[in-house]
This record gives sequence, C-alpha cells and structure tokens, in this order.
Amino acid sequence: MSEEDIKQSKPLQDINGAPPDLAQKNVRTISTVLLVVCAMVGLSFASVPLYNIFCRVTGWSGTTQISKAFPASEEIIDREITVRFDSNTARDLPWNFRPEKLSITVKLGERGFANFIAVNRAQTPTAGTATFNVTPLKAGKYFHKIQCFCFDEQILQPNQKVNMPVLFYVDPKLNDDRNMGDVTTITLSYSFFKTDSESLEQAFEDFYEAE
Repeated sequence: MSEEDIKQSKPLQDINGAPPDLAQKNVRTISTVLLVVCAMVGLSFASVPLYNIFCRVTGWSGTTQISKAFPASEEIIDREITVRFDSNTARDLPWNFRPEKLSITVKLGERGFANFIAVNRAQTPTAGTATFNVTPLKAGKYFHKIQCFCFDEQILQPNQKVNMPVLFYVDPKLNDDRNMGDVTTITLSYSFFKTDSESLEQAFEDFYEAE
C-alpha cells in the first residue's frame, strides 16, 4: 500500500484532532448546555413576577387581590366579616406606624376603609416601604384592595405625620367557598422597612418565597 493510500484511509480530523462526528457531537452538546443556561437565567429573572401573578390569582401566602371598583350594591351579602389591622416597623426605620382603628366589621362586598398613621421621629427625611399580608392565608384570594400604599416608597420629612388610607372589600364569593365557612375574622397586616435596606430586601424575598 502506498503512502498516499494510507493517508486516504485515515479518517479526517478537525483542527483539535477529533473526528468529524465527534466534533459535531461536541458542538451540539455545548449548544444544548448554553441554551439550558440561558433558559435558567431567563427563568430566574421571570420567577418573581410569575410567582407574583400566581399569588394574585390564587391568594397563595395571603396575597390579596387588586380591583378597580367595588361590587354593585345588589351583590352585597349580609354575612359579616371582622377585619383586624396590624402594623409593624423595622428597628432601623425611625417611624411610629399604627392603624387608626384596630378593626372594623363589613359585609361581604361592602366598601371597607382603613387609615394608617405614620410619623417620622427623625430629624432628617427618611424613606420607607411597606409589605403586607392577610391571615388566614386562605382568605387572600377573597380580599380585594382598591387603594393601598404597599410597595410604594413613602418619604417623610422630619416630624411629618401622614395618613395612609386603604380601600378594600371582601369578595362575596367567599360565601360560596365551603373551605371559608369557619372564617369570621381577617387580619390585614403591614410591615414598614427602611427603603433600600437589607431588611426590606429580605422581606420581599420572604414575601415571594413564602409557602
């Protein structure tokens, strides 16, 4: 066999010394890995808003609903629910924050109003952001807020006092849910944190990851 025949009988190799079939497999493998990594990164950015949408729809973790209007008067049901109001303030936020009333009683579908009061005790402007929750958690999908101050940055000047109103209603559909038959009281709780603080970031993380 001539030297030329021996050369022709050897399989072709790429520049790295791998046969063509192996090289193609390597390319496909690398491409697949890159696609998976890109998909994982995309999902990591989308997970929070997607989870938020899931919570809004299901009321998971006590997440309330957002509505633009109250039910019509004919939709109001005589069943009454006591709504309690709770407030908490992080240690690094120099505010006094409390509900004006500790509780009110509303009928299902009836307009509810609550007012929270915040006072900045510091001698400098400070900013705070509130998170919220509803208990029992299963009531979240029936608690609708029309107006709320949660998740919005609030800036208070030294010694400034402000009112923070909340408009809400409890969905009449709660009355059709057998799982809600034992619910007579719902607690709406707000927690204020210093804006851009680690405690606020942790609160947001706990809010979205709560089970």
